[in-house]
Amino acid sequence: MVVPKPSNREKLLSEGLRVVHERGYGASVRDIVQAAGVPQGSFTNHFVSKEAFGLEVVDLYYASFNAEIAVTLRNDALPPLKRLRLWFQDTLDSLKQDDMRRGCLYGNMSAEASEHSELIRTRIAGIFRENQESVAYCLRAAVEAGELRRGIDVSDAAGFIISGFEGAILIAKAQRSPEPIERFVRVLFSSVLTGELKPKGRGRGPAGYSPRGSAKRKKRS
Repeated sequence: MVVPKPSNREKLLSEGLRVVHERGYGASVRDIVQAAGVPQGSFTNHFVSKEAFGLEVVDLYYASFNAEIAVTLRNDALPPLKRLRLWFQDTLDSLKQDDMRRGCLYGNMSAEASEHSELIRTRIAGIFRENQESVAYCLRAAVEAGELRRGIDVSDAAGFIISGFEGAILIAKAQRSPEPIERFVRVLFSSVLTGELKPKGRGRGPAGYSPRGSAKRKKRS
């Protein structure tokens, strides 16, 4: 069976994703067409603008990223917290392939392209919301399985996990070290998910503050 050769458009997207991930959204069209090995005019033949190209690159990365989510966070055949650990580990293994240099395309594009393209900004913001919901799905399953306590606000916890994980990836990229990610995962499982996360609908004061204790102190004074 003869495997068809990739089209110029496919080359531009696959190589373009690699170039943008390595060099950032500021990579030039010339950089992209040279990496793809196609004529300069091919870019404008297939994409009306660099913004349109950027959106397709994000969607290509999204397809790969979501395939990982399907076999980890949303894989009902695995224990819920094992899915979460596996998602972290798979992401870390991928980042280690180039010594933490590339980081997460979503985080990179958020910093580099958000001020220049509202379409890219809103697309990435939507993807972050989807990822948060996938984590929340996993956490809800963990509650039902008895792996997490009932009453935990899974939406809040999922939002914390996504923002904390993205921040750890950014610092890992700057430091060229996996330690920020490993520390985030370690603290998440040893303290955050096993600790007293705020139950939904109930407020809490600062750490160590007790309204009842405060009332007693006022009465004594």
